[in-house]
Amino acid sequence: MTFLVDSHSHLDVDEFDADRAQAVERARAAGVTRQIVPAIEAATWPALRAVCSEFDGLFPAYGLHPMFLERHADAHVDALRRWIECERPVAIGECGLDYFVEGLDRERQRVLFDGHLRLAREFDLPLIVHARHAVDDVIAAVRRIGGLRGVVHSFSGSRQQAEMLWANGFLIGLGGPVTYERANRLRTLAATMPIEHLLLETDSPDQPDAAHRGERNEPARLVHVLAVIASLRSQSGDEVAAATTANAERLFGLTPQPLPSA
Repeated sequence: MTFLVDSHSHLDVDEFDADRAQAVERARAAGVTRQIVPAIEAATWPALRAVCSEFDGLFPAYGLHPMFLERHADAHVDALRRWIECERPVAIGECGLDYFVEGLDRERQRVLFDGHLRLAREFDLPLIVHARHAVDDVIAAVRRIGGLRGVVHSFSGSRQQAEMLWANGFLIGLGGPVTYERANRLRTLAATMPIEHLLLETDSPDQPDAAHRGERNEPARLVHVLAVIASLRSQSGDEVAAATTANAERLFGLTPQPLPSA
């Protein structure tokens, strides 16, 4: 079995307070031995650090999620710089743009996102980007700053947008939504895209796969995402697992994990 990396898991949030250790063990038993855990707001950075320190294989990223705009102050971008200098995370994020939720100030989102992009270039770190109904503006911002790399998680855009992201150093993350049979455009992309640009994710506790709709999601269920994508691509699960794990190791600077001895 090839080990898996969940490239987007919010294992630090309250929904896992009752059984976080058990969720980590279930993930490991399923082969999901490493998780990238992106932040949501500055107030949670210390707790996220503590969770990632407690469990082997959890790697933090720090940032300001655009959906929680009312919790972010302009000073938090400067605080993020200091936090990155001290903590040296594997990535910056979750950050980005969300034009789906009504009432979120788009201009303020763009200003905060720009701050994340500049920090990523300054510290040579990858970005974990949220882009909902805003992929074109994300691409424009990435191009304007230049010299960046990262992942647009839970990608839901077009093939053309995906190709522009790949050309600008970004991978795309696919999770639970690709397991739904009606997600035709997303499933076609998963089936035909170059695998070197693909990461697997759960976005736990959100976005469960089709077999667990309505339930709390968790990292162990990454195997369901893997199975669907492997089937769509007519490849073995081991092939897709090996490729996407290598992609995550390359992007986030993770040490390759050897398979256990027979």
